[in-house]
Amino acid sequence: MKIGIITDSASNLDLEFINKHKNLKMTPLMISYDGEFHRDIIEVDYKTVYKKLETTKVTTSLPSLEDFETAISQFEKDGYTDILVITISSKLSGTYQAFEIAGKDHEGANLHFYDTKTLSAAEGNIVKVALEGIEKGISIPRIIADLNQARYEDSIALFTVETLKYLREGGRIGKVEGTIGDLLNVKPVISVNDEGVYHTITKGFGMKRTLIAMRKVLKEKFGDDLIKITIHYGNNLPKAESIKDKLELGFNTKEVLISQLTPVLGIHTGPEMYAIIAQRVK
Repeated sequence: MKIGIITDSASNLDLEFINKHKNLKMTPLMISYDGEFHRDIIEVDYKTVYKKLETTKVTTSLPSLEDFETAISQFEKDGYTDILVITISSKLSGTYQAFEIAGKDHEGANLHFYDTKTLSAAEGNIVKVALEGIEKGISIPRIIADLNQARYEDSIALFTVETLKYLREGGRIGKVEGTIGDLLNVKPVISVNDEGVYHTITKGFGMKRTLIAMRKVLKEKFGDDLIKITIHYGNNLPKAESIKDKLELGFNTKEVLISQLTPVLGIHTGPEMYAIIAQRVK
């Protein structure tokens, strides 16, 4: 058995990592502004997207099905027997459904679809778990069991945003809006529930207290367990570095990475956002 993986750009995996793995292909979601479509990460950068958000309407859409089908065809050509398709939450994007339908046109490919019910580095970490399983030579059912363990037991994704404006405009508000209202300077701590929908798990008054609330949630889930953390940010790297310093002091961390949020997700959060994605290390 030779297994390949196809994921989407919402996994926030950088191109260098993707290019290092011959059995991994990424299909970028699309970003539209000024009447043109651009492939996330590949054809558009962070600065351009955040600048455009201030002056024009910017929208997102599914990956090109042509890109998806090309990835399948290349894997088939290279002798892969099975393809594991790992996508952003089906409740936040139609990517999973679109890929599942398009896959029916490739009857010769043994496709296995996995809806992560999450996004960003939380999705990317699931891809990494799958890669590790493939390297160990374990079966696809066992790999999927490991993905479920990673997603629902051993990880958490926490986000906060300066404003809900962009989530509202993108229709990604989920179960967030009714929980915080429009109180002055109240910031939500947003996670993704097991159904793959945004929901508020706590909140803080001002960004400083909100980040403290996020750390409290992490401590309640992981205690002194060894964890890996990814910090996402929009356009404020110094603040992300400050968050990194505090997490390294307060938790038992194997590594703490800083990664700018991919443009296609930044459109729905706005530039002033921070995320802490943590995963238990076994």
